[in-house]
Amino acid sequence: MPTLPSPADLDAARGRRVRDVLGPDLDVVFCGINPGLYSAAVGHHFARPGNRFWKALEGGGFTRRLWSPEEDGDLPSIGLGITNLVGRATARAAELDRAELRAGAARLRRLARRNGPRCVAILGIDAYRTAFDDPRAAIGRQEAGLENGLLWVLPNPSGLNAHFQLPQLSSAFAELRRAIAMR
Repeated sequence: MPTLPSPADLDAARGRRVRDVLGPDLDVVFCGINPGLYSAAVGHHFARPGNRFWKALEGGGFTRRLWSPEEDGDLPSIGLGITNLVGRATARAAELDRAELRAGAARLRRLARRNGPRCVAILGIDAYRTAFDDPRAAIGRQEAGLENGLLWVLPNPSGLNAHFQLPQLSSAFAELRRAIAMR
């Protein structure tokens, strides 16, 4: 079991980045808002114990077992990747400003053009609405698409997102998986 970061480790992680997990010919690139301090301290995506990303990934049928954050680098072997709209780690996504989120959308467009995933899935409706200047967007497929692939919005898997419990998150992930399978 990995060592938990200390309060000093978390403080030192402010502003750090967590490397993108990407590769060619991916089915889905999951795009978080930005790394939390815990994830930046340990160097893995969605690493805070209360984050439900890995459980939703399994519950939605993308994996056959529950993966751990330490395995994030292996995701391209099953056609998945992870990035963030904004690279710098913060204690809360609310610390990000509109300009950073919009710049993140532009970076995501370049990433999609360069890597060509079948789908980019943004994890967080409010961040998506700001980054892509689409205040009426809803969870699910976005008509605009991204380059030649699908653009999808999923609920934020943070444990702080009380609007979506794990069964709802898993269902939303499963809907995306079915859409990718039909494409």
